[in-house]
Amino acid sequence: MVKMNCVVVDDEVMGRKLLEENIKQIPFLHLVGSCSNAFEATEVLKKERVDLLFLDIQMPGLLGTSFLATLTHKPLVIFVTAYANYAVESYNLDAVDYLMKPVSLDRFLLSANKAYALFLPKSDTQTKEDFFFVNVEYSLVRISIPQITHIEGLKDYVKIYIEGERHPILTKQTMKSVEAKVIPHGFMRVHKSYIVNLAKIESIKQHRIKMGHFEITVSESYIGELMERLNASKLG
Repeated sequence: MVKMNCVVVDDEVMGRKLLEENIKQIPFLHLVGSCSNAFEATEVLKKERVDLLFLDIQMPGLLGTSFLATLTHKPLVIFVTAYANYAVESYNLDAVDYLMKPVSLDRFLLSANKAYALFLPKSDTQTKEDFFFVNVEYSLVRISIPQITHIEGLKDYVKIYIEGERHPILTKQTMKSVEAKVIPHGFMRVHKSYIVNLAKIESIKQHRIKMGHFEITVSESYIGELMERLNASKLG
């Protein structure tokens, strides 16, 4: 796995420690420096290849936004701040994201994924996208997309069913966000609450899909497209 070299820049000790802990939990991030101000960060940038900055804004001596504007070769930047009034300026500086303190692990992971997608070349991005990470009880769990049989949407959570596993993975995500990750890999939404892996379908009878010991109802609005896609894959 290609890793991104990261630097944390925050004048608050607790803020730095929290970001460092979050970075350690994400397999594709590698911390190469932790700095209390922009001047320390400048020295790290001279010595290390830095792909991503987690940058505070309100710091003594030099604002994070001003520091970024001085850099000739800018790494990707995620601003992490307690102040909302710099959001417009941050986007004018092409920041990947703007995180408000305190940052939850879920929100941090979402932001890191955005940066990683921008960091990888297109060919590597395509390879990368056959898996993704979800937050499960304060731990990051890697999900292999080809091993997913189906996904069930609940109110604020989704259940991800993995082939060969007795219990689904429950994570706080929206169906829309998970759908965007799996649709390019032969998945299809067949109901408001279900997305299925077309390759794992065993049979369809009376608008019901059989997958192992699961039966999933196909909504009337999706049945036509489902049959077209299954017939196309059979012909292919």
